Amino acid sequence: MEFKHKPVMLEECLIGLKIKSDGIYVDGTLGGAGHSKEIAKKLSNNGLLIGIDRDEEALQAAKQNLERFSNVKYVHDNHDNIKSILEQLNIDKVDGILLDLGVSSYQLDEKNRGFSYLGENVLDMRMDKTQKLTADIVINQYTEQELAKIIYEYGEERFSKQIARNICKVREEHQIKTTKELVDIIEKSIPKSKQKDGHPAKRTFQAIRIEVNDEIKPLYQTIKDCIDCLATGGRLCVITFHSLEDRAVKNAFIEAKGKCICPNDLPYCVCGAKSLGKIITRKPIIATEEELKENSRSKSAKLRIFEKY
Repeated sequence: MEFKHKPVMLEECLIGLKIKSDGIYVDGTLGGAGHSKEIAKKLSNNGLLIGIDRDEEALQAAKQNLERFSNVKYVHDNHDNIKSILEQLNIDKVDGILLDLGVSSYQLDEKNRGFSYLGENVLDMRMDKTQKLTADIVINQYTEQELAKIIYEYGEERFSKQIARNICKVREEHQIKTTKELVDIIEKSIPKSKQKDGHPAKRTFQAIRIEVNDEIKPLYQTIKDCIDCLATGGRLCVITFHSLEDRAVKNAFIEAKGKCICPNDLPYCVCGAKSLGKIITRKPIIATEEELKENSRSKSAKLRIFEKY
């Protein structure tokens, strides 16, 4: 099964991971297996690829995409639980981990999941369909203040208050049931003169999706856990699509790198600073002009890489 969306910064990720043919690698955001397929091609029969996704339907699609590879383990779980996942597989350390954050290509293509602001679909947006919180609950049950806060913080939407106010006005009359209804409310909340930067619903849909799937809050700890799971010389590659994601990854990398805070006149370190590794990307890698033309999803993508000592 092939998908419309190409893997973001594929070559940069493959180079960043420094793949060894007999190594153990984790794709913590398997999706349709776009990145994983190319990783698997570089592994020998002694290598292992572990594909993690909280979306059971995406896992099934990935299995079809990777059916010719025998050295792949599939895990229905959240990459936030990387330590317990590897423990259950009796794996101590791995040689590389890839996290391609945000909504996957598979979920974008499956419009009936409610991730897309195009068409008319149910307000779902769950990456893991076994969880209880849905976009319907967020839209119809959150207070006006809660809605405005998440739309502003997670969507960086300057008209967040107007959108939240209008959502609450409509739902006083009837429950908001579809993505199209929500899009109509958003479009009426933003002045036409300000609807120039892409689809007007893009930022609000992003914010609701992040809230439904709790994508930001655990990320800092997840990055630290991933680094702990790396073998010496192992690499962690993380692609972010949101400023809050990028900030969490950057700060976790800086902490893992460590920094001595002792006065310069001391002959040796007494603060106990310990470095877990080095940051390979002083500044995040962004998509090339060529990729930007071919793959619109790469527009806001940033890749950061860390190597374990």
